[in-house]
Amino acid sequence: MIVNVDLQNIDKAAFIHSISWKESHRSFCQKDFIELHSTAHQKEYLLEKINKGTSIYMLIENIPVGIVSITNSLIEDLYVLPDYQNKGYGTKLLTYAIKKCNNVPTLWILENNEKAARLYKRIGFRESGNKKIVKKGLNEIEYSFKPLEK
Repeated sequence: MIVNVDLQNIDKAAFIHSISWKESHRSFCQKDFIELHSTAHQKEYLLEKINKGTSIYMLIENIPVGIVSITNSLIEDLYVLPDYQNKGYGTKLLTYAIKKCNNVPTLWILENNEKAARLYKRIGFRESGNKKIVKKGLNEIEYSFKPLEK
């Protein structure tokens, strides 16, 4: 079941975001920076996004396991708890998010996030050619939804 994140369940969404973000960034961020991303910190981040008009959704499979956010047609914050990854939950959230977009769905990923890139390409996202420098030696790459024709 996928539900809207609101004030009643934002703590659960923030927990998912914190745990999953830390795990996904651990290999290239410094430990002190990783630890700043506590549940409380991520709750503030998510509340700010909601207040600016972003829709956030949470996937519940007996327990909350993942989240995704959508601003217009920009998909962000796709996170699944580490113990629940590679079970189809990320795909379920992503396909749900695509349907919620009002234009061509886009997203940005760190160029070193090969696991995410595989998922997005499998679903039908392709590199748009746009890049942003995150820091020296690390870029974000934009992907647009362009499913292959059958």
